[in-house]
Amino acid sequence: MAEQKNYITPEGYARLKDEFEQLYKIERPKVVSDVSWAASNGDRSENGDYIYGKKRLRQIDSRLRFLMKRMDIAVVVDPQTQQDLEKIYFGAWVELYSLEKDSEHHYRIVGQDELDPGKGYISWISPLARALLGKQPGDVIRVETPAGEESFEVVDVSYHAPAEG
Repeated sequence: MAEQKNYITPEGYARLKDEFEQLYKIERPKVVSDVSWAASNGDRSENGDYIYGKKRLRQIDSRLRFLMKRMDIAVVVDPQTQQDLEKIYFGAWVELYSLEKDSEHHYRIVGQDELDPGKGYISWISPLARALLGKQPGDVIRVETPAGEESFEVVDVSYHAPAEG
């Protein structure tokens, strides 16, 4: 089975890279040093520092492998270069109006490694994002949500971060 593309914004890729660098250049060497010190203290079978250090080292190495794989398959898509600014594509900030709930919602369509529900960042593979792709202001979409089917009207589309307010 071919692996699905890992679309990601430049900011998302930079966060992955920063985390990788932090783990590889700062945390891992410190833990290796701690484990080496703990090992020099003798009996390792009951040495908490040694046991915890080895466990933490495995966690760091596992996360490093994961980050490396995600960065290797990453396809960086810069929303700032989007040509058709009226339509919703990857990286767009979208303002929606829920016809059933009479409420406004703000989302940004991002890569799987960038999810942040608190900020309204939704994955491009989510049902809502898939329904939005290619739409423009004035379009109405129907999406199956955990609470049932819901209709949204696209109010606005932007490829620039909204002003914090």
